[in-house]
Amino acid sequence: MLLPSPTRPHRVVALAFDGMAPFELGCVVEFFGLPRPELDVPWYDLTVCAETLGPLRVVGGFTLQAAHGLEALAGADTVIVPGVADVRGPVSGALVSALRRAHAGGARMVSICSGAFALAAAGLLDGRQATTHWKYAELLQERFPAVQVNPSVLYVDDGDVLTSAGSAAGLDLLVHLIRNDHGPNVANAVARRLVIPPHREGGQAQFIQAAVTPVEDDDMVARAMAWALDHLAEPITVADLAEVAHMSERSFIRHFKRQTGTSPLRWVISQRVAASLPMLESTAAPVEEIGAAVGFESPVTFRHHFTRAMRTSPSAYRKAFSA
Repeated sequence: MLLPSPTRPHRVVALAFDGMAPFELGCVVEFFGLPRPELDVPWYDLTVCAETLGPLRVVGGFTLQAAHGLEALAGADTVIVPGVADVRGPVSGALVSALRRAHAGGARMVSICSGAFALAAAGLLDGRQATTHWKYAELLQERFPAVQVNPSVLYVDDGDVLTSAGSAAGLDLLVHLIRNDHGPNVANAVARRLVIPPHREGGQAQFIQAAVTPVEDDDMVARAMAWALDHLAEPITVADLAEVAHMSERSFIRHFKRQTGTSPLRWVISQRVAASLPMLESTAAPVEEIGAAVGFESPVTFRHHFTRAMRTSPSAYRKAFSA
């Protein structure tokens, strides 16, 4: 996206709110509020606004006060919503109206973390792919079924509406905005100044707390799941699982899908990937040995399924999370 005019700065308006955590707004200020004359490009004009002009409580025991109300959203080139006070609570009609007007006026709409709930409440994510913190993804989908929630990516660029995952993923999206506006050289320079990578591999799937799923032993499907967890290093077929459950394969698949929402073999693969994580984090064993230890028939198969599930490679995961 090009800056709207070479004769005036690109106007960024960020929303502050009562009860907010300071990190996300601080990132926005760091990116767009600091002058950067050394880059020799027209920089941004940042305004922070709030729905109420009184002191706003901030997590950490301090307050801030915005000098502008929601009217500041009018005429913005980019609007950034760095979160909402309550992901389960309503978004005020005043904010919904202001966001809709800003978008209708041509503003690029951006959310960080839970800010997607405000954009969704304004209807700006309807029919679009969007993301939010993995912890909130299911709730966002439940509250706003017209939104195509993707819980695995760091951010989604849908043109005039962009959303990012949890807090630090906002950094990735903000670098992306600068890359769109000014090109890769400027974006890389800003990233270097902030000592962050200009682009991160993978997605937020690698940050979700993954654990081998516990199962109960009060039914035959659960018994088969428990058996599979004890035999992950061995070849496992649907026939094996059905035999443990004392069912036909067809009946077992039907019961398993109803109980878990997925197929038996996909579940087994997910458990193998989950079982590999502690080994990647805490041992120096070769990736090939770890894949074999959790039941993948070849290193290629392990890397394929790991990358598909975690949006990064086993080696990159180990580099990021190993002690």
